[in-house]
Amino acid sequence: MSNKGNEGRVVIVTGAGQGIGREHALAFAADGAAVVVNDYAADAATAVAAEIVAAGGRAVAAPGDVADWADGERIVATAIAEFGGLDVLVNNAGFVRDRMLISLSEDEWDSVVRVHLKGHFVLLRHAGAYWRSEAKAGNARQARVINTSSGAGIFGSVGQGNYAAAKAAIAELTIQAAAELGGYGVTVNGIAPAARTQMTMGAGDAMAAQMAAPADGSFDSMDPANISPLVVWLGSPGSADVTGRLFEVEGGVITVLDGWQRAASIDKGARWEQDELGAAVADLIEKSPTQVKPYGAR
Repeated sequence: MSNKGNEGRVVIVTGAGQGIGREHALAFAADGAAVVVNDYAADAATAVAAEIVAAGGRAVAAPGDVADWADGERIVATAIAEFGGLDVLVNNAGFVRDRMLISLSEDEWDSVVRVHLKGHFVLLRHAGAYWRSEAKAGNARQARVINTSSGAGIFGSVGQGNYAAAKAAIAELTIQAAAELGGYGVTVNGIAPAARTQMTMGAGDAMAAQMAAPADGSFDSMDPANISPLVVWLGSPGSADVTGRLFEVEGGVITVLDGWQRAASIDKGARWEQDELGAAVADLIEKSPTQVKPYGAR
């Protein structure tokens, strides 16, 4: 009897050609899953799939653009054709085009929002349709979706307005999808990872220094492999009671992110006069939790 939580399950990991996505793919394979390795770069996807197979696992490459409707449909179809079904979708693919808002071009805005937000939706849409059809046919699967948001999307990040907006939308999409897909046996959760990746290492000298591996051989809190155990667990049948949640993950620290709860409130019982609002809003803010500043804010 295997003690692997994902033994026999089928997993799609997008953006799995390198970084955090690659670690997810390797970790799922080590936990007994068959892995569909997606990346925009075909060579990268093929290399990771080959690495899994060489280690005795099961994997197939499915390169493609996650924000393209037909590519997304084909990636899901690959899982079903190659391994007989689909149990887990890990939406991870993304990239950055960092600039201050007043310097962002239209293309830099559109391309980042497209890959992150639309890319999450496209795969979620095609996978969700499959799981709905399975449930209606009496073959409901213990399906899981793990989306990738970011601390930038929850708290903001100076110079990353396009990325932060897309990641904030992904956090809300996670809550929305959990509510809509729960009836088909699907749980949907999200992570906000902090780790050393090509994106973070390219974000400036200060960030690169912060993300660098420790020279003394101590625990490497920025190793992208630190993120995968939670993702693999969220993909397993054992996580059935957890849905609609977002977790910040950095090193050995896991934090529940519980945003957009109602805080202090006041009811006048009548329409407010404009000259009353200064004092009323000040009182509300004083009674509410302290707001976390965006990364990079002074």
